[in-house]
Amino acid sequence: MPWLILALMGAGTFIYGLATHATLLCLLVKPLPVLALLGWLHDAPPTDYRRWISLGLIFSLVGDVLLAWPGDLFIFGLGAFLCAHLAYLKAYLSDCRRLAVLALMLALGVGTILLSVLIAHGLGDLLVPVVVYALVISAMLWRALARLGSAVPKRSALLAAAGAVSFVFSDTLIGINRFVLAFDAAPYLLITTYWLGQWGITASAFHQTTRASEDQLG
Repeated sequence: MPWLILALMGAGTFIYGLATHATLLCLLVKPLPVLALLGWLHDAPPTDYRRWISLGLIFSLVGDVLLAWPGDLFIFGLGAFLCAHLAYLKAYLSDCRRLAVLALMLALGVGTILLSVLIAHGLGDLLVPVVVYALVISAMLWRALARLGSAVPKRSALLAAAGAVSFVFSDTLIGINRFVLAFDAAPYLLITTYWLGQWGITASAFHQTTRASEDQLG
């Protein structure tokens, strides 16, 4: 309960800061929801999966601060979240390594469409970093979806997949708002789907109590 209260207070205050354009307030409270998730995660079973999810949340905290910091630190925030996705990718691979061709095709399709839209509107010097980031987040989405229908506990797989989809949707909104078409609701939509994504990924660790050993072999 204390972690939930911290998360809700941080989220509510951040939304208020967005509405009132209080940059310093947003900087101070933006990390609180993910910090609360990190504290909550400590109660999950102590598996390799949990450890990698914890690392992903830590990198996400860094990314939150960098993206909220006054001035354009977008490339550094992008790098922090890239590391977060690599940690989540490693977590998903820790209990499921089946190929999952359908999930792979879906993730590649999403990544390709997003990249095509962004490149068409010009990325300039950010072309290479954004392409690399898109590849990594697509891989993260693939491995999250690959756990569905495997020997991984069903609830863990569903929560992680829903979290990954929400996270990808949030990042898609960031790309569209920054490079294609800015719209007033974007900051609220992208931060809400980001928090929901992080919650789903974190919650999946509480139901990850067995190892899908046969999936790791194929």
